Amino acid sequence: MAEDFVIEMLNITKEFPGIKANDDITLQLRRGEIHALLGENGAGKSTLMSVLFGLYQPEKGVIKKDGKEVRIKDPNDANRLGIGMVHQHFKLVECFSVLDNIILGVEDTRMGFLQKDAARKKVMALSEKYGLRVDPDALVEDISVGMQQRVEILKMLYRDNEILIFDEPTAVLTPQEIDELMEIMRGFKAEGKSILFITHKLNEIMAVADRCTVLRKGRYMGTVEIASTTKEELSRMMVGRDVEFAVEKKLMEPGENILEVRDLVVPSRVHKNNAVKGVSFDVRAGEIVCIAGIEGNGQSELVFGITGLEKVTGGSIRLCGQDITAAPIRDRSKAGMSHIPEDRHKHGLILDYTLGENLVLQCYWQPQFQNHGFIRAGEVRKYADRLIQQYDVRSGQGADTIARSMSGGNQQKAIIAREIDKDPQLLVAVQPTRGLDVGAIEYIHKQLVAERDAGRAVLLVSLELDEVMNLSDRILVIYEGEIVGEFDPKTTTVQELGLYMAGGKKQKEGQA
Repeated sequence: MAEDFVIEMLNITKEFPGIKANDDITLQLRRGEIHALLGENGAGKSTLMSVLFGLYQPEKGVIKKDGKEVRIKDPNDANRLGIGMVHQHFKLVECFSVLDNIILGVEDTRMGFLQKDAARKKVMALSEKYGLRVDPDALVEDISVGMQQRVEILKMLYRDNEILIFDEPTAVLTPQEIDELMEIMRGFKAEGKSILFITHKLNEIMAVADRCTVLRKGRYMGTVEIASTTKEELSRMMVGRDVEFAVEKKLMEPGENILEVRDLVVPSRVHKNNAVKGVSFDVRAGEIVCIAGIEGNGQSELVFGITGLEKVTGGSIRLCGQDITAAPIRDRSKAGMSHIPEDRHKHGLILDYTLGENLVLQCYWQPQFQNHGFIRAGEVRKYADRLIQQYDVRSGQGADTIARSMSGGNQQKAIIAREIDKDPQLLVAVQPTRGLDVGAIEYIHKQLVAERDAGRAVLLVSLELDEVMNLSDRILVIYEGEIVGEFDPKTTTVQELGLYMAGGKKQKEGQA
């Protein structure tokens, strides 16, 4: 008996300038299964799904739905075939409400006027049924990233899609939200929906997927049954070598205080209260201090205050003994601060600049790169080529590649290369491995530890508890804008951290 494939992508080839993103790939999705698509950053996963969703047209290959060949010229064709997609970087209109975003493109109108009542009922019924709690009237720009993802999922369900593509759905979620999403996916599967799940988090694949297809550098490596494989085997297929899951660190030898934060107050962008309420801590040379917390508890605003992206309304910040509380961003940078930002698109890169231009954003004004106000293009290229090679930043056209066209992981590597190469006294790293594969995570963890061992101060902000436990020398838990506990990763547990992160416990002054 023939297998019941709801979607078949046969011998798909897709090329971009200088790169074969998909090289003769075949992917078959069974009806009612969760099928993971695994691969390093830039392996061609998102490209393959964009072909299925009609965003790209392949040079070769055919797509079949229920055994019949189909042409998917654009996302509207995909939707008509019951295919929906949650993109890695959400496709939402920030100044629209949640409800308007969900119905956008399939609005019900009468005499040219929007009819939202039935739509609102349907959206609320779907959100109840699947546990996707949203406020339909909130503006997208005011809601958390996890909430935005729920809006994307409701967009698919509102269109009655049967084949659901999730592109890196957990890259921006807290551990609790990831568990919820896994439950939601299991619920979809139980209803007979078919899911394609792009990820490079091996734990998640082992937890929810039935089968997994692995891509490496645009090529098909094979499809395996999850029940009969291991994390190690999957990572070998994906990277082509064994990967270290544990971080090697020598004993910490802390020096003097590099960063001193005292009674810091930062206002919130969303509501009238302060997002950071009188926070004080130090980061010493030669240590990694991690701020751990559930998203939305003030860690973003704390970093904005320290790095100069947001004005502080109280308290002080000193870097290497120098008061930088009100200093402009460039002065902070010159004083020895580097910043790997949380949102690589908003604060990390200028997406329409080339990779080379992005790599000199922090230093183009120096004599090495300019002469009487004119950029020395040859010097910029030489510098960019060195960083691209040293940090293994993969791009179709080297330094001339437009940043927007690179995969998310390679965009992240470019930012890390730029910020670490400045040789900072303090490295502020916010979610540095968000959306990266195991090979890239291993590499970036080694870079952060190397900075610490070279006597730099590292302030890490992470939602990944494994990363927090693995990398930190000290952990500070933030809850509702206050530091509620300080921990030594060698003597605490993930469960205990979770209690403090959820506001269940708070340490007394002086207790650690």
